[in-house]
Amino acid sequence: MAEFKVLLDGLMFTEGPRWHDGKLYFSDMHAHKVMSVDLDGKAKTIAEVPAWPSGLGWLPDGRLLIVSMTDRKVLRQDADGLKVHADISKLASFHCNDMVTDGRGRCYVGNFGYDLLTDAPKKPAELVLVNPDGSARVAATGLDFPNGTVITPDGKTLVVGESMGHQLTAFDIQSDGSLTNRRVWAKLDEGAVPDGIALDAEGAIWVASPMTFELLRVREGGAVAERLKFDTMPIACALGGPGRRTLFMLTSDSINPDECRAKKASKIWIKEVAVAGAGWP
Repeated sequence: MAEFKVLLDGLMFTEGPRWHDGKLYFSDMHAHKVMSVDLDGKAKTIAEVPAWPSGLGWLPDGRLLIVSMTDRKVLRQDADGLKVHADISKLASFHCNDMVTDGRGRCYVGNFGYDLLTDAPKKPAELVLVNPDGSARVAATGLDFPNGTVITPDGKTLVVGESMGHQLTAFDIQSDGSLTNRRVWAKLDEGAVPDGIALDAEGAIWVASPMTFELLRVREGGAVAERLKFDTMPIACALGGPGRRTLFMLTSDSINPDECRAKKASKIWIKEVAVAGAGWP
């Protein structure tokens, strides 16, 4: 951890980091809050989401979008409060999780597929496409716990981490948002579980792997350019700050909701990196 310093601590379970307008926005899932923090460590609560907030994004007009996990909705923060932007409960198999929103305001939302927290049998899950007007449809099926997701700067390629498939999977994005040409972008080491991910300007992807206590920088094809080991679980990561050269890492000591609420051990760490962030988020 020597290269990282703590930006913010005392949190319950942090997810969905997004750099926006000079601040890092994130979900403190088990505190039921969306928050922001600046590079001086000044934090602010942005919204309260009872059904667990996760992935974040913005419409082109600047309104915040929030994944509401357990009721499987995407919420929109209007001037007069949170509204339902899209109800995807009939499209997503189980709790929704991460989301990437492109420059047009189109969102791709993953979900668990099954009840991970009770060790239920594994089931495949979907990526759901939510259009800027709130209409939604399934964009991809048969994914093994789709989680962190990025889109390349040209808007033509989406890469999603299949957590329980131990791989990053790519799709071509068509003009209507459809996903085609599914392929393995990188097969990860046995045991690595991709959670939150972040794309950089060299086309490499930072991958938080909580179960192996690692943060990996992976190139297409699977070569690991950097491997950082920790004594706590990296849950998600983002590139932001000046020039998008600040690497944010969100960690937790547990994924159990009760333990997270009791311990409040989740932290946000930062370090400077040589290669800037790129694309979305």
